[in-house]
Amino acid sequence: MSLLTPLERTEKLSRVALWVGLGLLVIAPFVGLYPIFMMKALCYAIFACAFNLLLGYTGLLSFGHAAYLGLAAYTTGWLVRSAGWSPELGVLAGTALAALCGLVIGLIAIRRQGIYFAMVTLAMAQMVYFVFLQAPFTGGEDGLQGVPRGKLLGLLPLDNDITLYFVVLAVFVAVFLFIIRIVHSPYGQVLKAIRENEPRAVSLGYDVDRYKLLAFVLSTAIAGLAGSLKTMVLGFVTLTDAHWSLSGEVVLMTLLGGMGTFAGPVVGAFTIIGLQNFLADQVGAWINVIIGVTFVICVVAFRRGFVGELKAWLLRRFKV
Repeated sequence: MSLLTPLERTEKLSRVALWVGLGLLVIAPFVGLYPIFMMKALCYAIFACAFNLLLGYTGLLSFGHAAYLGLAAYTTGWLVRSAGWSPELGVLAGTALAALCGLVIGLIAIRRQGIYFAMVTLAMAQMVYFVFLQAPFTGGEDGLQGVPRGKLLGLLPLDNDITLYFVVLAVFVAVFLFIIRIVHSPYGQVLKAIRENEPRAVSLGYDVDRYKLLAFVLSTAIAGLAGSLKTMVLGFVTLTDAHWSLSGEVVLMTLLGGMGTFAGPVVGAFTIIGLQNFLADQVGAWINVIIGVTFVICVVAFRRGFVGELKAWLLRRFKV
């Protein structure tokens, strides 16, 4: 008989699954999967992980997260294309500006709760969107085109898709491990306490606004990193990257994969991007209907998301 508890056995299987998933990502470009698609999916997986840090572990629902992805994407695209910056400096600048914007908006929104917080983030994101629409350096409805990939640190050429893929994969793994470290830290435990019972956290003496603000800024910074990487991968930025519909998509990715789980947002991102890329040519605009039906099925049959339901099933099985 195993001496491990059901929870320990489930966690052990989860770690094995993560290693298997990493192995699949490493060999993906060599087994016929298009590197551009894989890099795009990884960028959105980073975006979904950033959103999950805010919603799944802090309990804050932001309806304007696309603004930070779009802000970093435009910043990186303009700096690399027009100002001649190197790709790593462009990505860092885009990420930093997204974090700064998150700090400013967070100071305004964080004092609100529930639907009021969500509406404030949506309103502020729409303001950012209209700046992108009207500003001359963003290209308006045409967006920024022809962003060069350049050389990483002046040495590693990123024009090769395989080379850039492993750079993006390395960043994704670093972000994934960083979020795991945050959640398992004492700070992460406080975030969980705020999510479960904010009045109790206040009664214990925690400055919940400060904790939530830091979580918001971290989430926006990681979302910005995803946008900057996406610009380097695709070589262009459009208004779609800052549109409110993208904020809705990241909510869908997180809920579909499993809110409050580490791998859930990654699974959700790959599912949505996969459906959009592989079915769009066959069904056209009906892809939105298919994604909507998928979401309804998930809500009805998989309330915890794909990964959440799988973990719950494993726990029930090991307890038998």
